[in-house]
Order: sequence, then C-alpha cells, then structure tokens
Amino acid sequence: MAPASPIEGDPFADPITSVDQSHPTVSSTLVVGRNASLTLATDSLIVLDETFSRRVTCNCCGLIPTDPKTTRAIPFYNILWAELLEFDITIHYTQHSSKQVVRVASVNYQVEKSDRQFAASWVSQLLNHAYGESQRRKRIKVLINPFGGKGNAQKWYSRDIEPILAAAKCEIDVERTQFQGHAAEIAQKLDIEAYDVIAACSGDGLPYEIINGLGKKRDARRALSKIAVVQLPCGSGNAFSLNLNGTNSNSLAALAVVKGIRTPLDLVSITQGNKRILSFLSQSFGIIAETDLDTDHLRWMGSARFTWGFLVRLLRKSVYPCDIAMKVDIETKPEIREHYRNGVNYRPSLRESRRDNETYTSSASEEDGLPPLKYGTVNDPLPPSWTIVQAPKLGNFWCGNMPQMAPSTNVFPAALPCDGLADLVTIDGGISRISYLRSMLAASSDHKFFEMEHVCYTKISAYRLIPKSGGSGTKAGGSGGCPVSIDGERFPCEPWQAEVHRGLGMVLSRRGGIYEFKGLA
Repeated sequence: MAPASPIEGDPFADPITSVDQSHPTVSSTLVVGRNASLTLATDSLIVLDETFSRRVTCNCCGLIPTDPKTTRAIPFYNILWAELLEFDITIHYTQHSSKQVVRVASVNYQVEKSDRQFAASWVSQLLNHAYGESQRRKRIKVLINPFGGKGNAQKWYSRDIEPILAAAKCEIDVERTQFQGHAAEIAQKLDIEAYDVIAACSGDGLPYEIINGLGKKRDARRALSKIAVVQLPCGSGNAFSLNLNGTNSNSLAALAVVKGIRTPLDLVSITQGNKRILSFLSQSFGIIAETDLDTDHLRWMGSARFTWGFLVRLLRKSVYPCDIAMKVDIETKPEIREHYRNGVNYRPSLRESRRDNETYTSSASEEDGLPPLKYGTVNDPLPPSWTIVQAPKLGNFWCGNMPQMAPSTNVFPAALPCDGLADLVTIDGGISRISYLRSMLAASSDHKFFEMEHVCYTKISAYRLIPKSGGSGTKAGGSGGCPVSIDGERFPCEPWQAEVHRGLGMVLSRRGGIYEFKGLA
C-alpha cells in the first residue's frame, strides 16, 4: 500500500493543494470594502484591514503602546463557519485567550453587489480549506454528566464548549445523565439515523457506558461503526480526549470534535462469568488496578492519591499470582517498533477508510449484534495454539488500546487505533523497588518505559487471565482479592478473557489513523 499523502493524513497540513482550483491565484483574494481584503493562503486566512491600525494596543504591562498590525492570520483549522447573507460576509473562528483555552470570535464585512457571485464561490473555497475531509455541521447528541469535574461539567459545557459547537453550525441535542448506567440506556435506545456523533461531557466513564450501550442494540455492529463516540473532557480521567483530540482542555477538544475526522477504532470484547462487555481503553490487574480502584476513598487528595496508593503497595512489594494465556502476534520489541512505523507511514488514506467503513456499515443488517467470538468465552477451553505463562510473582498486568492512560503517562507508545492488536505490558513483582519506581517514572518520558529490560511488551489479539491465591499483596481469588480494572471500572477478581475486534468502533480524531502522541520513532 502506498503511503498516505500529507493531505489525506492531515487535511490541514497544506489544504490549498486539496481543493479544486477553479480560479487563478488572484481569485483567492476577496476585496471587502476600500480598506480590507480576505485572502486564502496556504494554511491560513489572511485578513488585511487598515482599520486594525487605528486600534491602540499595549504590551503585557498595559503601559507602553505597541505598533498595531494591519493583518491577522487565522489558521484554517480554527475557522468554524463562514456565510454570505445578502451582501454581508461573516466568518466565525476560534482564537486563543490563553494557552489551553480558545474562544469564539468573528469578522464581518460587506461585499459589493457586483462581487456577490464571486464572494459565494470564495466562501465555498474557504469552507473546503477549513474542513478538508471532516464532516461539516455535525449532528451531535451531547450527554452531560452533572457530577463530572466535581460538579462543574454543566458550567464548563455552557461556557467553553457550546459556543464553539453553535458557531460551527452543529445540530446539538443535549441530555443530562441522571444515574450510573443512564448513558448506556440512552445509547441503546438512540436513533442512529438521527445523529453523526454522540459526545460525552465527562471523564472516561461515560464513553465506556456509551460504547457498551451501542453494543447492546440489535444492530450493534452497524451502530458502533456509524455513530462516532467522542469525549469533551469534563472529568478527572480524560484519556479518551488526550489520545484522540490531543488535549484535555474543554474548548480545544470542542474544536477538535468540530474538525474531527472519522476514524475506525479497535474494541475489545471482555467475557467474565456469563457477562460480555466492550473495552476501548485498557484492562489492568495488579499494582496499577489496585492503586486506581482501592483509593477511591482518597479522592479528596486529587491525583496524589495514585502516588500514595502506588508507594504503599511498592513498599510492601505486593505480588499478584496468576496464569496468563495469550494469542501472541508480535513478540519482540524491534518487531513491534517496525509494526508501528508501518502502521503510521502506510496507513490507508482517509478516503479508503471512509469507503471501507461505508461498505461495512451498509453490509451490517438490523439483526447483526456484536461480532461472534473467534476464541469463545472465558468458560470455553483454551485454544491449543495460545501461549501460557505462569506468573506466581506478577507485579503488574496492563493491556491497552491507546498510548496515554493519563497526562504524561505514556504506557503504550506502539498503540495504533485500528491494527487489530492490543498492547500488553507485564512487570515482574520480584524486581527491586528502585527498578519498579524507575519504570513508573519512565512512563512520563517518550519511550524510556518501552525500552526498559524488565518491561515485557508484546502485541496480542486475545488473552485470558486467571488470578491465583497466595499473593503477598491483596489476596487473590473469590469475590475479594485484587480488583480488575476495565476502562477504569471495577470488576471482581475472577478469570476473564479478551478478544480484539479490528475497527469495530468509530471515533473522531484530529489526523485519522494515528493517535495524538509521539509514538515509537
């Protein structure tokens, strides 16, 4: 497969080459009055307005006037909408009010009657540049968790998110969740023909509910591949947005959703007992799962609760005995690095991905539920071809589908959205405390964690974990023991099995095909 072109991989890299040039270069400039013009440059809209020079500006101290500029460059990525009504042209865009916050702004000009036809064509060109492959005027079902962000989710939505969606002419339908599991109910009953996107104003809990709600529909495969699930970060854990939007800022994420590109996402079926659920982020067992789930009573400490919980378990050298059976697809780190490079450099173009998804969606009937399990459930015999590892002194088991589990926690640098594989990290609990601490600290760097000798990193397509009793940490087995964390949700310490479904889900991402993370070079 040929490499994707820069335009197909990122329509905002040089959008002027992706648009049909029906006019010569000079036609990229629209004259608006005597003293102003609007020009479509390579990656920005250039606003030239001599009246800007009449506005006195000051430096950061507010004391010394600075030289006013007559031009303003607005990146195409920041342009939300443009329209021509009669002879008035209005352009809505976002501009930074701080490093992590953008707000809606606009410019308005009048065009001459004789220029109206060209102005309409110019506006069309501008929108082509601004949106590229991204869908315009998305129909979005917004679910707000009123308890998210310590009760601030509604305020953040009204202040930071809604103005951006409205300025982009998105069709918005807002509903507030009332109880745990409500988002899953809403998603299960959702009319998938009425919406393009379902957005969670929350932490990572609501996306988990939404995906599993869609997975309970009679036409689950079609629903999961048609409705793009996104996160507008309003919680304590915002890994979904960090990986796909490249930010946990409310307003920047809203802009990323407006400009988001439909991207297939691998989902993982988890069977435990007689239950089957879907996972989009990670599954963990051992010190990380216990640190996460058993420090809920310390939420008042903020993120420090994770550090406290980890250090307590590190000092007592907790181990979590288990057996791990897995379908190993890529075993060595050099092979994993090569696989990642190929996935980034030779991923399908956006048009190919969209065509494949449309074919998949149209072929899925109303009776198609979740895909059948190739390897059965946790209650079936193990496939004979799987590799079985006995881990009497397991320290940590972490299997993931996205690179970042939290800000500056880059556990899976080889993760790809749609390669049909999950990334598995295991660490022996018998290593020294210093080595263990160094490995956790290394996760905040680019790739040091991946390179560490005691970090076992493999690519797998399925696995089964069977907890054993007799650990020196929390006792495993039965209804007690170390809890299992699936996408941050608590599950009992019982055997479970996982199987990856390639491209079963649909999300929006900034570039399509890769995460917003500097992966393995």
